[in-house]
Amino acid sequence: MNRTLGGDPLNIATYLFEDDGRMPNNPDLPAIHYAGAFRDDPLGAEAKLNRNNWRNSWVNGVFAYHHYHSNAHEALAVLKGSARLLIGGENGQTLEVQAGDVLVLPAGTGHKKLGSSADFSVAGAYPDGMRYNTRTGEPGERPQALEDIRRVPLPDRDPVFGEEGPLLTYWSRKRS
Repeated sequence: MNRTLGGDPLNIATYLFEDDGRMPNNPDLPAIHYAGAFRDDPLGAEAKLNRNNWRNSWVNGVFAYHHYHSNAHEALAVLKGSARLLIGGENGQTLEVQAGDVLVLPAGTGHKKLGSSADFSVAGAYPDGMRYNTRTGEPGERPQALEDIRRVPLPDRDPVFGEEGPLLTYWSRKRS
């Protein structure tokens, strides 16, 4: 899907991953990569996420081990640098991200950093400022994690575009 932001074309890609036995991923909602969403002001991305009701934000990096959040969806806006991220578990998709990109991960989607530039940093944020957990795919956490994933509500706003963004279309099949 192509869309514009500030007059520039924006490339939006989606990825749907199956449960791999360790990373549950999300059975219904695709991960969304907004390449270049904030290319003109990557350092302003966190504030824009917050204005679009994706809050409880932080700035740091991405763990270099597989993990996921079973109780919240997550938006990752690349503020500086670049990285190679593996999403969807060991057999998932490797994405190259750079300053200005946004990656939206539905609850349960595995992700880890494979490598990055020295200055790589991201802002993470969650719909309605939800609190998030961090799961690593241990067998004992799985039953509760699967239940948590099913219960996570859909956001009412796209983290990049707000009230009329593509996330609302891509994730609409679960909307009531």
